[in-house]
Amino acid sequence: MDLCKLQKVIIDALEDVKAQDIRVFNTTHLTELFDRLLVTSGTSNQHTKALANSVRRRVKVSGGKIISTEGANTGEWILVDCGDAVVHIMQPAVRQYYQLEEIWGGSNWCA
Repeated sequence: MDLCKLQKVIIDALEDVKAQDIRVFNTTHLTELFDRLLVTSGTSNQHTKALANSVRRRVKVSGGKIISTEGANTGEWILVDCGDAVVHIMQPAVRQYYQLEEIWGGSNWCA
C-alpha cells in the first residue's frame, strides 16, 4: 500500500474512535525500519484498545497488513506495527512520561 494512503487510513481509523492529539513523524531519514511514526492518546484502557482495533481493522480492509501488536493486554501503551508505519497509542500519563515526540521530532503529513 502507498505510504500516504496507509497514513490516511490510520488517521481516519484513529479519528473514527476519537483519538486525541494525533501526531505524525517522518522517520525516513532516521531509520530504515519504518517511514512514519504516529503517536496518539486514548483516555482509558478500553479507549486505547478500541483505537488499536480500529487501526488493525481499517488497515486490513484497505489491503495493508499488520505485522504485530504489542501492549494490548494492559492498554496503557499499545504499539501497532503496520510495516511502513508504526502507531503508538498511549494513555496521557504514559505519553507525557516517555515524550516520544521529542525523540522522533518534526512532523510530515502527506498531501
